[in-house]
Amino acid sequence: MTVVSKRWLPGLGLAALALALPGGGITGQTSRSRFEPTWESIRTHRLPDWFDEAKFGIFIHWGLYSVPAWATPVGELGKVDWKVWFRNNPYAEWYLNSLRIAGSPTQKHHEETYGKDFDYLDFIPRFNDAIARWDPEAMAELFRSVGARYVVLTTKHHDGFTLWPSRILNPHRRPDQQHAARDIVGELTRAVRARGMRMGLYYSGGLDWSFNAQPIETLEQVWSTILHTPEYARYADAHWRELIDRYQPDILWNDIGYPEQGRLAEILADYYNRFPEGVINDRFEIRKPGAPRRHHDFVTPEYKKMEDITDFKWETCRGLGFSFGYNQLEGPEHTIAEDALIHLLVDIVSKNGNLLLNVGPKADGSIPEIQLARLRALGDWLRVNGEAIFGTRPWRRAEGVTADGLPVRFTRKGEVVYAILFGKPRQAQVRILSLAVPANARISLLGQEKALEFEQEGEDLTLVLPEPLWQAHAYAIRIAPG
Repeated sequence: MTVVSKRWLPGLGLAALALALPGGGITGQTSRSRFEPTWESIRTHRLPDWFDEAKFGIFIHWGLYSVPAWATPVGELGKVDWKVWFRNNPYAEWYLNSLRIAGSPTQKHHEETYGKDFDYLDFIPRFNDAIARWDPEAMAELFRSVGARYVVLTTKHHDGFTLWPSRILNPHRRPDQQHAARDIVGELTRAVRARGMRMGLYYSGGLDWSFNAQPIETLEQVWSTILHTPEYARYADAHWRELIDRYQPDILWNDIGYPEQGRLAEILADYYNRFPEGVINDRFEIRKPGAPRRHHDFVTPEYKKMEDITDFKWETCRGLGFSFGYNQLEGPEHTIAEDALIHLLVDIVSKNGNLLLNVGPKADGSIPEIQLARLRALGDWLRVNGEAIFGTRPWRRAEGVTADGLPVRFTRKGEVVYAILFGKPRQAQVRILSLAVPANARISLLGQEKALEFEQEGEDLTLVLPEPLWQAHAYAIRIAPG
């Protein structure tokens, strides 16, 4: 293990080739560089089709915070007043920050459960003992079975603890406090790519509480505590270089800004030159007045979505509950319902978005049963209706409605249009308002091959669904030209 020097460390080179498995990941480009280390050049990168067509990915928040697995489930991001959010933070992955806030519920719980002298880093032995039981093959197979097209893993969250054996020594921690005992990043990357999925890596580029012990208690402090120091810039640059060289990620998923002193343009130009089908999110940007514009391939609303079709690519990220990291206090009342989850994915896809749905494993890597139930319900629906989701593009409008008030969302694939009903119609005859189709169109319900009877009545389309109609949270109708 080496201490980061005043220059970014060189890449690990061919060591990364061990993870370049057939059928997954991105292929290195050996021809001469096409991107220069300037923002003007980097912004010429175009979003690759694979990301636009993927639609559904799995986010994983897993780390030391998965041991205490405790947060106050006060509500969903955006629905809780910022004045109470940080002291009562429902994000379990923010455990260390909540612990540092005097008098917070987390601090009280921690002292009562572990004692006042139990440091956050004392969770490391417990985490390492737990991950010895983790099966990366089973985890990756679960994600494949529910229809995910890509996976994004937290390699380092704001607590500064890494899930890979980095050669870059954190100068503020002892050698035995640096990283997990297993190469979680490498093992999961291999398992994911072996199943044909893409692999992305999350990295907390702006916040690292091992470099800054000041607790964040207001929204303004999130941005004011971003580490703009030469020491941290060298550290973050070296980490991103190492992650790219060693694991060849398909997605660079940064979080909460990036130090101004970092050599980010050089890193991204090199990344695109080697991996032209790679993508990066918008969270390298420094969100403050006067900050220089950087670059992104897609934007990442958190617990939010766009209200209409956009001409830019976006990806909603959210937990199945109020937290990203596993929170043992979350129950069904804090968890998105099966129908709401399916409708959310459909709505997002109809408006040019992807859904990055988070799972928060327990410390041993097992997925809590309540999260499994939601994933399986979504996977079951996608096995029947995935044709209306994967590889599609937005239609000329996203939303519609039936005569009896059922919401409808539209997607398309070439000349084929999909109308997806939210919920089970009360009767077999369904009238979709303001939907005109050709007289020779072939209309069917995904899940059965028989063509549906239909009639164009002015601007509205009336169809007859099969009886009895199976129980589902949404029904995808395929409308193809004759």
